[in-house]
Amino acid sequence: MEDKLNDKWINIEEAAEYLGVKPVTLRGWIRNDKGIPAHKIGKQWKFKCSELDVWVKSGKSAIE
Repeated sequence: MEDKLNDKWINIEEAAEYLGVKPVTLRGWIRNDKGIPAHKIGKQWKFKCSELDVWVKSGKSAIE
C-alpha cells in the first residue's frame, strides 16, 4: 500500500509539505535547476513522492 502512495502524483503545495519546505522554495529549486524531479503537466508542476525520496537520498538536494 505504501508503494502506491509513494507513486501517486502530488501538486507543488503537497510536495513542499512532504519535503518540509515552502512552495516558494520549491519553485525556486525548479527555476534554478536544482535537479528536483518535477514534471510539468499542463500549467502545473507535479511530483511523485518516490522520485522525491530518491532525490533526497541521492544528496543532490543538499548541493547549493
